Amino acid sequence: MANELDRPMVYQIRLKGHLGPKWADWFGDVTITLEDDGETLLTCPVVDQAALHGLLRKIRDLGMPLIFAIRVKPP
Repeated sequence: MANELDRPMVYQIRLKGHLGPKWADWFGDVTITLEDDGETLLTCPVVDQAALHGLLRKIRDLGMPLIFAIRVKPP
């Protein structure tokens, strides 16, 4: 049963620490912004909830602390 969360959407995910540029290819279509406060902001288009969970699993595997993940309006 499809619902609103099964449609393409954009998430912002904030991590504690800076993610090196070598990870850009590993994340694919994700914009990586290194913030002045030492955090990393990932802006991620995802096609559905399964893709979001896959992305969160990648972040977990990095071992970087997750600060938050929120859905935002597409630019």
